[in-house]
Amino acid sequence: MKKNYILIAALAGILASCSGEKATETETEEVAAAPAEEWTDLFANNDFSNWHKYGGAEVGKAWKIENGEVYLDATNKDNWEEGDGGDITTNEEFENFHLKYDWKISQNGNSGLIFYTHEAPEYERSYHTGLEMQVLDNEGHPDAKIISHRAGDLYDLIVSSEETVKPYGEWNSAEIISNNGKLDLILNGTTVVSTTLWTPEWEALVADSKFKNMPNWGTFKKGQITLQDHGDLVYFKNVMIKKL
Repeated sequence: MKKNYILIAALAGILASCSGEKATETETEEVAAAPAEEWTDLFANNDFSNWHKYGGAEVGKAWKIENGEVYLDATNKDNWEEGDGGDITTNEEFENFHLKYDWKISQNGNSGLIFYTHEAPEYERSYHTGLEMQVLDNEGHPDAKIISHRAGDLYDLIVSSEETVKPYGEWNSAEIISNNGKLDLILNGTTVVSTTLWTPEWEALVADSKFKNMPNWGTFKKGQITLQDHGDLVYFKNVMIKKL
């Protein structure tokens, strides 16, 4: 009789073990099946359906898309902010995000990627509210003579820890990661700026910049992504964003 009890106990243990393994496998499958936040192509289908001109109008004809490349044709517009050009901004706002994009600038060219743009009638230009990762020909544009105005810098605020930018006419790979105030700017695989937004230190940084007299500049924790028209030929491609 004792042997039977031992045999029954052993069988019960085996069944419990198998049941546990099955549960673990099921849990693992459920975790694997849980979809991660997907990347969104902001120029899907090679059109401007996710964008408009800053201020609300349709994207002007100076902005074009060819072969997956978005570019500003600086010869096909009246001036650098009006007529057929002007900054273009996303229809959607983003809070915590990871943005990836490639850019190249023309000789002596200037542009930028502006983020946390807040679009409202009282803000005439996108840079009146949004932060900018600088796009520039460091060797040819006069703005490069000003510290914190060079390619990859958090414009007029933080200088890149090192310069990894490629010469004009060559593609650069850039990333902006903003998550709960932690901001990282990455250029060609190197983190060139790392800071924390909306702290007393951040406020002091803004107070010592050209933005100090712009009400609410750099205070918005949710905003749009903007491509800047600075009057020069500039190209963007692979503009992808993931919400964090």
